[in-house]
Order: sequence, then C-alpha cells, then structure tokens
Amino acid sequence: MRLVTFNILNGRSTRDGRVDAERFARAVRSLDADILGLQEVDRHQERSGGTDLTAVAAESMGAREHRFVAALSGTPGATWTAATGDEQPDTAAYGVALLSRYPVRSWEVIRLPALPGRVPMVLAGRRPRLVSDEPRVAVSALVDTPSGTICVATTHLSFVHGWNALQLRRVVRALGTNPAPRVLMGDLNMSPGTARRLSGMQSAAAALTFPAAAPTRQLDHILIDGLPGGFHGAVHELELSDHRALAVDVDPSGLPGRARA
Repeated sequence: MRLVTFNILNGRSTRDGRVDAERFARAVRSLDADILGLQEVDRHQERSGGTDLTAVAAESMGAREHRFVAALSGTPGATWTAATGDEQPDTAAYGVALLSRYPVRSWEVIRLPALPGRVPMVLAGRRPRLVSDEPRVAVSALVDTPSGTICVATTHLSFVHGWNALQLRRVVRALGTNPAPRVLMGDLNMSPGTARRLSGMQSAAAALTFPAAAPTRQLDHILIDGLPGGFHGAVHELELSDHRALAVDVDPSGLPGRARA
C-alpha cells in the first residue's frame, strides 16, 4: 500500500508559472498512490483554467473514492471567504483533497481554529511585519484496505508557529475518536521533531521536501499511529509545485486481528 502527500501549489509549475491539467495528471499518475492527500488544491479557479483538480487526480490515479474540502470559497488573494461546506458545487474554491483506490466507509471534515487577526513574523530575513493566515481544514476517511480498515486524514496547517501546533492537536483529537490504525499526512509547516512531539504519532519517513529544487526542510509529513509493518519512504520532484511529494510504501500485513492481503 502506498501513501502519498503532495502540496501541489494549485497545480502550478515554478518553471513556467502555468497550470497544465495534463502535466498535473501525469505527475499524479507517476506517484502510483493507493491513498493520496493533496494540499493547495483549486476547484474552478481562473488561475488553474477552471479545472477541478481533484477530479483530474482521481481519474489519473484510478481512485474509486475522493473528497475535496474547501478552506476558502472564492478567489484567494481577491474576493474570498472562509468556506462553510454549504457552498454550491460550481463555486470557485481552494482547499485539500483525499483520494483512495480503496472503498471508504465514511468521511469527516474537521474545520480548524482560524488565526484571530494578524501577527508579527520575520519572513526571508526581513524585518518583522504583520501577516494574516488563511482558513485551514482537514478531511479524514475510514478506508477499507486489503488488510483492514484504517483512518486516514490530510491537512495543510498554518505557517504561524504555535498556531499550527494548536491546529495539529485539534486534528489529532478528532482522529482519536476512531480506533487505530491512524494516518495523518500533509503539509504541517513544522519540523519532524515538532510534528512527532505534538501529535504523539510516529513519522513514517524522514526526507527533505521544501523547496522542491533544492530542499532544506521537511514540511510535509506522513504520521502513523498503531500501523505495524515495514515502511519505505521516498521523495519525488515532479514537474510542478514548490514542494516535493512524499511517498511511503507500507506493508500492513501485520495488522492485529486483520486478514493478510
């Protein structure tokens, strides 16, 4: 079973600044994911050609189940509001997506605490300035894999330190209402040590993921709880995004009380 997380930068290439649906489809196909978590996903946005990127990804990987969850309704950087889940299907939106080749028993949307106002931050070595953050959301699913049911979630947390810690704890509490095994993957905007300490979960892979061309940090993580077996992680530099995709191959045949695949 292959788990993959990928911050797709709304499908845009940093080389030519364009969103090409076929290039995005090719990238997703190359990952060969069984369960795929995507962040910075556009739906019906002008900047990405009005494409439903989740639908493109689902067709490319052969996902029988998929769910896009909007964090923003409208156009980021222009007119937008925090998504509520009550938007019309054709509304322009931006958020996260979870896709699976395996059947899904149920889905859950977890809306995360929003940063109240602006906070001072130092960016790229410059003087501190006030910054604001966008709404954040997570989506989880109970997935029936060949070796049993697992709870899998994906999210994209705040870049504001401390606030992303609060959001991570919120996601972990929500996942804790489901029995193990549990998997959390996504762009957590924090280091591996911080992610492990705050979540109480194990890291399935240690690898630098950002920036894509010459990565110096791991912002993207696949965290596991109660999932025994062997793990092999790898990063993939693709034709798009400023992040590398993080993939973990899992042998879950040792799941307690579950039939072997």
